[in-house]
Amino acid sequence: MNNPGIIRNRLKITAAINNAKHFLQIQEEFGSFDQYIWRFVDGKPIVNTISKLQDYPTSSPESDNLSGDLRQRGFKFVGTTICYAHMQAAGMVNDHSINCFRRNEILTIASK
Repeated sequence: MNNPGIIRNRLKITAAINNAKHFLQIQEEFGSFDQYIWRFVDGKPIVNTISKLQDYPTSSPESDNLSGDLRQRGFKFVGTTICYAHMQAAGMVNDHSINCFRRNEILTIASK
């Protein structure tokens, strides 16, 4: 709590410990967290067609479902927006705009 380099919110610290325990339970139940989480997008990335900044979503039905399932399993601080951001970072959602120079490269990689 005295370290300014880390989160100092007691609820978030205890949630991180709690979530780690539940993460291990998911790994045991599904074989890996990867196997568990990709079920929410049927094993394939969602590809959005985005052309303007205001088109970017902050959640989706899939992130709603993931958030709800994680909460049922005892996770804390896993709202739909956090889950959607994780899905973007993990490649489960492709939100590269139609004008992004990386979009086609990522689509090609994802189709393999």
